[in-house]
Amino acid sequence: MIAIIQRVSESAVRIDGELKGEIGLGLMVLLGIEEADDQEDIDWLSKKIVNLRIFGDENGVMNKSLKDIGGELLLISQFTLHASTKKGNRPSYIKAAKPDIAIPLYEGFIQTVEQELGQPIQTGEFGADMKVSLVNDGPVTISIDSKNKK
Repeated sequence: MIAIIQRVSESAVRIDGELKGEIGLGLMVLLGIEEADDQEDIDWLSKKIVNLRIFGDENGVMNKSLKDIGGELLLISQFTLHASTKKGNRPSYIKAAKPDIAIPLYEGFIQTVEQELGQPIQTGEFGADMKVSLVNDGPVTISIDSKNKK
């Protein structure tokens, strides 16, 4: 699993012009799922995201996590994170999991991160054409690949 994590002051996702999810201070996470992902990836990545210390403390030092500040999380599925651009100019998405594998993993990730965070999260809709807006706070953007945890 690949996650692009952005610290935001606000973020929203719309589908067909309708608001699907919206948060204030917190994290907007783009999540890419590949065929080889499993529950171990879900557990490790959800714990890492919720406890990542990228929010300022009373001295302005990035020393607090999403959990520490009681922030919100907006999760968006994005298969294009697994794009391969080695050959030619048209990206290949061969590593991205097909929906029959990706949807259960995506839903499992939602449940696991909600348990880890201790509150519900906002989401987009798997496979939908979504319009995502955000105000990146900092800017702070971090990429994490669960296959590079060791």
